[in-house]
Amino acid sequence: MTKLKQRWFAALALSAACAVPFAAHAQDDTGGLPQPLHQGDVTFVTGGVGLDESQALRTEAPRWPLSMRFTGAGADYLADVHVKITDGGGTAVLQADSRGPYMLVQLHPGKYTVKATYDGHDQTRSVTIGRNGHQKLDFSWNE
Repeated sequence: MTKLKQRWFAALALSAACAVPFAAHAQDDTGGLPQPLHQGDVTFVTGGVGLDESQALRTEAPRWPLSMRFTGAGADYLADVHVKITDGGGTAVLQADSRGPYMLVQLHPGKYTVKATYDGHDQTRSVTIGRNGHQKLDFSWNE
């Protein structure tokens, strides 16, 4: 085998050895968390239908300024809840439908009103987001 081929095979083996741990680490970072979505300057994540995704969202929730959970009768998890968040001035900063029972939202510090609508029934909550805090809202439709 020529020296050029030996170097090429050595470089290929080395790059493959380095790529495997990197790929495993990159996969672990997501941990089943759904892809973040953006609306204006608000970032949010929604989901939680599967066990891995649900666990990932619950684990990640304390790192987000606002987390919400949507349940129905018998504490059944809900999806397709329409969420509208308005700031203190009444301007909508987020309007989105949940893809599962959890929604995590990155909001700037301030006062907000959260309106959640499921099957034509509205619920409204006020929430104040601090600089380093975490707020949790639970919405339940028990009909």
